[in-house]
Amino acid sequence: MFTETMKWLSVATLVVAVFFWHSSLEFRIALQFIVCVGAGLVFVQAIGESKRLWAAGFFGIAVLFNPIVPVALSRGIFLWLDAACLTMFLVSLALLKTSPRLSVVSITAGPRNQSL
Repeated sequence: MFTETMKWLSVATLVVAVFFWHSSLEFRIALQFIVCVGAGLVFVQAIGESKRLWAAGFFGIAVLFNPIVPVALSRGIFLWLDAACLTMFLVSLALLKTSPRLSVVSITAGPRNQSL
């Protein structure tokens, strides 16, 4: 659930970034942080589902949007990169679904006469 929320937050942030590219430094750092964390979470989700191509793509997004060592991009390149990242996040919402984890109670619940 948290990963899906971060995906939607990243999508919203990338859409806003198109319109406010020349905004304050604080906004750009917040943008980079949100997208980097969202990409990192999707990276972990893709690794868990053994989707290595998706994992590589989101690792690249996390590196490009990391706020610690920012990558300087021109406006034209940023718009293309933003569109590609936005598309990847939207597609990941449809394709990468984490199956719910079973609780400990549901694993051990059952008739007492059967062994696990």
